[in-house]
Amino acid sequence: MKLDRFDRQLLNLVQDDAGQTADRLAEQVALSPSAIQRRLRRMREAGVIVRETAVVDPKQVGKPTFFVVSLQVERERPELLAQLRRWLAAHDQVQQVFYVTGEADFVLVVTAPDTEDFDALMIRMVGENPNIRRFTTNVALSLVKRGLTIPVPLDEDD
Repeated sequence: MKLDRFDRQLLNLVQDDAGQTADRLAEQVALSPSAIQRRLRRMREAGVIVRETAVVDPKQVGKPTFFVVSLQVERERPELLAQLRRWLAAHDQVQQVFYVTGEADFVLVVTAPDTEDFDALMIRMVGENPNIRRFTTNVALSLVKRGLTIPVPLDEDD
């Protein structure tokens, strides 16, 4: 899908706050509210906007612990990687999964109420995915920044 400058502005604005009304967005983008709604609908239908979600303050909902996990696999056979990817995607505690270069094959961001729940999840993961060679875990001591915003340049050439 070809994105113009207005689409790019809208993407930056709704990534910052998807709850803004079309009227509020129209004030910032210099388009009519109906044009804003059409553009957003078109970008959703085209898959540019994949999902809209609320960002929740962890302290307000039980203060879960975040874990950054580096995961190594035995073999990188496509069917084994696909099985592991499906398993990771099926578990809500696994919030982000990156297939990476370097010593680890995957880097995960996992959240759990406590270390016992995290340990139980890791035991299930290793037990149900025998292709996992090893994993290392870093426990987040504090949350400095969290987000999924993709900076969208206003000009296509940027």
